[in-house]
Amino acid sequence: MNLTKLKKQHNLHSHRKTSILLASELVLAAFFILLVYVTFIVYPSQDEQVKIGSTYMTMNNSFYPVLNEQIANYVEDHHDRLYNRDPALIVNKQVEELHTFIRQRMNAIIINPVDGNSRKIQNALRLAKKKGIKIIVVDSQMKSDKYADCTILSDNYRAGQLCARHLLKHKKTARILLLEHYSAYSANNRIQGFTDTIRKSPRADRFHIVGKINTYGQSEITLPLVEKALKKGPKFDTIMALNDQAAVGALAAIDEVKLKRQIDVYSVDGSENMKKLLGVNHNAIATAAQTPLNMGKTAVRIAYRLIAGKKVPRTIILPVYLITDKNINRYNVLGWQ
Repeated sequence: MNLTKLKKQHNLHSHRKTSILLASELVLAAFFILLVYVTFIVYPSQDEQVKIGSTYMTMNNSFYPVLNEQIANYVEDHHDRLYNRDPALIVNKQVEELHTFIRQRMNAIIINPVDGNSRKIQNALRLAKKKGIKIIVVDSQMKSDKYADCTILSDNYRAGQLCARHLLKHKKTARILLLEHYSAYSANNRIQGFTDTIRKSPRADRFHIVGKINTYGQSEITLPLVEKALKKGPKFDTIMALNDQAAVGALAAIDEVKLKRQIDVYSVDGSENMKKLLGVNHNAIATAAQTPLNMGKTAVRIAYRLIAGKKVPRTIILPVYLITDKNINRYNVLGWQ
């Protein structure tokens, strides 16, 4: 083989080797570009992520953690961010949380107000609205819905009606103690539905409200107050509680004083704790069930629609139904609806 031919073969081999290396580098570069693209699409930068803030009057009520879990799952599935805060029934703390959400430039705020009458909360929502943040109010409304893009509620008035109708059907007379939460509109609507139904009954003169206690819907507050009422207050044989937590506190108070006479306890929620007592504790009669699962799913979908610039209803009312000591076997007592 002559030298010229050998050089030609060497040059051809070198050219092929260079071509292969270049092709490999191009493939590798394309792979990294694709990887960066996919990463960007699937895991967007913090500035591209949707950011939602959630704050409920208290997380010391299983209703709100369950509601918030539905929101968290949806947000996580979309690779966005949820910031949850707990004001622990303190208005000023919730106002601080709202201002923090504004500074963090949330796309939406989901709020259950500590006090629906609070001007401080209303002013914070006004500022958030001015900044272009979408406002979704859940479970208990503000006095004015001026700054809410959507308010999502259970049919609280009907929940009270269902309890009153059951009472009217099963008792000829009653002396009733109301367990309330004055600053929560949802609680007020439940009690109003109950008292209106009693008042409009043809037998209204046989059913009397003998006392009212502001329990803030908390078991640990309700227990000593009901215990005191049992010992020193006017005699009553029926309790209408704004929620299951207050009802459970009342039932514990009845057990604590070892009361032998019957006291029928009604409430609203359909929580696991109350459902476990129906049919077991003879004083636990009924709870008008709502569903934090549906409320959470509805709230987060509404939030994303609002962020996308789509129209949504101003108010959404979710249905309720009565679970009693007689039909409890039809329902799952573990967890919420």
